[in-house]
Amino acid sequence: MPEPTRTVAYLLDLDGTLYSGGAAVPGAPETLERLRRHGVPFRLVTNTTSRSRAMLVERMRGYGFEVEPEEIFTATLAGASLAREFGMGVVSPFLPDPALEDLAGLDLVGGNSGRRGAMPEAVILGDLGDRWTHAMLQEAFEYVMAGARIIALSRDRYWRKDDRLVLDVGPFAAALEYATGSDASVAGKPSPAFFAAALAGMGLPATAAVAMVGDDLWSDVQGAQRAGLEGWLVRTGKFREEALRDSGITPDRVLASVAALVGP
Repeated sequence: MPEPTRTVAYLLDLDGTLYSGGAAVPGAPETLERLRRHGVPFRLVTNTTSRSRAMLVERMRGYGFEVEPEEIFTATLAGASLAREFGMGVVSPFLPDPALEDLAGLDLVGGNSGRRGAMPEAVILGDLGDRWTHAMLQEAFEYVMAGARIIALSRDRYWRKDDRLVLDVGPFAAALEYATGSDASVAGKPSPAFFAAALAGMGLPATAAVAMVGDDLWSDVQGAQRAGLEGWLVRTGKFREEALRDSGITPDRVLASVAALVGP
């Protein structure tokens, strides 16, 4: 299916869109090859916080994708950048250990940093999965009540793990907001700044005709639309027909999979 002539570039989600269930979505590696062949710019953008960018590159290459580190923009990298913009150098990370390397340059204390130190200026929330315990939430709560800012790497509600949907970071960020009365700053999708930074990485202005392609109605589709981009939904990953029907969100396009993005 040829892409619309007005679309000059794509932002492509990873988990659930390019790969799912431990393998590439059929036709997805070839889709990236066709985009390169047609000279269509793209960036791979993800709210995944379970791996560093280097680990994501390794994983994708293992799935048959030809990718380079600079082609991937993650919520963790965006969160580190946001903390620096706020002038905050001491942060407490609540995200999986493998992603901590993408917070390089920040002083990590508390959370799952493995060290104690000065009171953090911000807590950075990622997807800890079953490592989210009452003790971890209590620690983050105490930091925020003492004045730390909440930086949520995403507001994703859930994601697909194997054959079931599991909670993502969004519900835990909402719990801290409710308990502390503080609003979280969102670093990843659906933050307009995240989309703008991804476009800037391609040398494109925020007003460029770009489509975000993903499996999440809220972070990918609605987030992109609110940022002035098109939001295209794929029927892979966490896609659920009832969610599309009941969400009130209307994607600009709905694709069977990312393999339908461009023609031969």
